[in-house]
Amino acid sequence: MIGKGWIAPVALLLFATSAFAVHGRIEIQKRADLGTPFVPRPEVARLSSMGFHTALADFYWLQAVQIVGASQKPEEEGTVLGRFIDVVTTVDPWVGHPYRFAAVWLTGSEADVRHANMLLERSTAYHPDDWRNAFYLGFNHFYYLEQPDEAAQWIERAARLPDSPEYLVGLAARLRAGHAGLDVAAGLIQELAQETADPYERAEFEKMLEEIHTERLARMLDRARAKYRERHGRDIARVADLAGPDGVLRRLPREPHGWEWEIDAETGEIVSSWYGERYRLHSDPEARAQIDGWRVSPEEPTTTEGSES
Repeated sequence: MIGKGWIAPVALLLFATSAFAVHGRIEIQKRADLGTPFVPRPEVARLSSMGFHTALADFYWLQAVQIVGASQKPEEEGTVLGRFIDVVTTVDPWVGHPYRFAAVWLTGSEADVRHANMLLERSTAYHPDDWRNAFYLGFNHFYYLEQPDEAAQWIERAARLPDSPEYLVGLAARLRAGHAGLDVAAGLIQELAQETADPYERAEFEKMLEEIHTERLARMLDRARAKYRERHGRDIARVADLAGPDGVLRRLPREPHGWEWEIDAETGEIVSSWYGERYRLHSDPEARAQIDGWRVSPEEPTTTEGSES
């Protein structure tokens, strides 16, 4: 007769053997070999896990990570990424990082951002005390969807949670007051960059901060341009005129990427030749969609209804 002291080791051995068998039945393929990968419906995946939720969630999580690692423009893989993260967080909704991973990489279209928000809202049910998820929701509403009121609601919620930064209250207040400018955007992005341990995510946030810094310089040039018009009664022919013999600046600020400042032929705005357009924090949705390359369609699905089963 087996003594009670053997129960735990035997149970552990049985569990390890079962887990090994489950992993052994999963065919591992490289991202390049998959083409458009098969993604099951989340509810089907959960039923098929047969209790091994963590093992199956890990498998689909690795598929999502491989997509980002293998793609030069992961944000363009948003539809497939969103489906994988939906599966991961349905099979094992207590995971943490995949929710914020979705927030970082599901940014290629309005539909992708709204899908990321749906996943983040799911996370608040399973991680109600994690202020970061509510903060990411606020950031998405503010930065991508241009919805300051919704952003303020989520950032206020984040501010009430344990360990949240004290200045979130002030950010929410500025959003409520309609004073959300470049400083608010930079503050939100800096906080996100500090919180992530993923170097790829941090690099994305740093690129956003570079764009904001470039916009600050462009706005300074706008003010100099207005002063030039007032002084001379005419507009500049090129940006260099602002620092010429009749200019109003001692010298032009250096374009942060080593490129040039130029006047956009279509808009007449001063732009960095690196970006070719101005940073838009608040604009009408149609213009923002064109600027960001989004093709906003009310009928475009934001859930996984199109997933294969």
